Amino acid sequence: MDASATTTRIAVIGVGNDYRHDDGVGWAVVARLARRRECRPLPHGVTLLCTDGDPTRLIGAWQDVRLAVVVDAARARPARPGRVHRLRLDGGLPPSRWAETSSHGFALGDAVRLARTLGRLPGELVVYAVEAADTSLGTGLSPRVAAAVGPLVRRIEEDLGRPAPSGR
Repeated sequence: MDASATTTRIAVIGVGNDYRHDDGVGWAVVARLARRRECRPLPHGVTLLCTDGDPTRLIGAWQDVRLAVVVDAARARPARPGRVHRLRLDGGLPPSRWAETSSHGFALGDAVRLARTLGRLPGELVVYAVEAADTSLGTGLSPRVAAAVGPLVRRIEEDLGRPAPSGR
């Protein structure tokens, strides 16, 4: 990939499992962005992807991008289902609170550390972690998590519309 493509490419990555209720929130956000794109185009170079959270697939999805926006379900104590946390990494180590935020069997911080070791981090990484209520088997988001999808989509659209940080 040439340098100009690297500086303009943006990936929005939904992480999760659509068959584990709230764990599908990342996929729901990407699906809503895809539907909205039909009426209101996203900026040039934006790619929408979904993954199950496997670290190698996640790293592959954000390789060679200027900005990666990752949306995933999260566990928190005390839990407030539907609450959204925005975490940003632009060159430093992942914050310690990334250690156990995912609702999957891996920690996002581990994927970031692996990507750093392999030289495959995006220019900027923004993670939206949505607190989950129910990650049992089944489809459909819980009411409070479903209610967070629309506002989160608008927030991501704002992220995509801002200019690249200087020096990138």
